[in-house]
Amino acid sequence: MKKMTCKQLGGACDEVFEAETFNDMARLSQEHGMAMFQQQDAAHLEAMAAMKTLMENPEAMQAWFEARKKEFEALPDNQ
Repeated sequence: MKKMTCKQLGGACDEVFEAETFNDMARLSQEHGMAMFQQQDAAHLEAMAAMKTLMENPEAMQAWFEARKKEFEALPDNQ
């Protein structure tokens, strides 16, 4: 299991997610984002707006995604 925070994944808080794979990590982050959207959390809404802007440029979005994946892969496995 590896750990990353919401902030490390482009979010706005220090909530920690644990997952075996980067895809699982991304799914946990998305679920958290949806919950924060439903709560209309201002900080997360701002982070989502920044992500939406990033998504308008496919190359930039791909580079961001690959950087997060490399960061995940470089993390040590937690016991």
